[in-house]
Amino acid sequence: MTQFAVGDMVPDFTLPASTGEEITLSSFRGRKVVLYFYPKDNTPACTQEACDFRDALPQIEAKGAVVLGISPDELKSHGKFAEKYSLPFPLLSDKDHNVSEMYGVWQLKKMYGREFWGVVRSTFLIDEEGRLIKEWRKLRVAGHAGDVVSVL
Repeated sequence: MTQFAVGDMVPDFTLPASTGEEITLSSFRGRKVVLYFYPKDNTPACTQEACDFRDALPQIEAKGAVVLGISPDELKSHGKFAEKYSLPFPLLSDKDHNVSEMYGVWQLKKMYGREFWGVVRSTFLIDEEGRLIKEWRKLRVAGHAGDVVSVL
């Protein structure tokens, strides 16, 4: 599992986005980035998290930051999810989970006694130069977007 510390440069990447473009993390230099990884579109906790970030977006943008969501879902799923919940930020498709592995969020999980590989819900706050400000791993959705805003 990849680990990096506060102050470290985070790994750069390029992924296809729900907006129809390819997005490269380093293209946001000069702005803070709220990079959140979530397991699956249209599941209760992931929907709540996305809607919480949507609702907090004016506060996030007022602090000079952008929001990017990443999951292993296909672009088609991301597009429907973004449209259904009016998500105003890009959702990136990491279907090969390469970026999730770079960030150490692709892990063996257990649910109902079954083991499987998947994304562990995590958020990374990245500064204007591409360095890690703060990370939240294995987080709870309730109140999380508010925590991110308060750290910004």
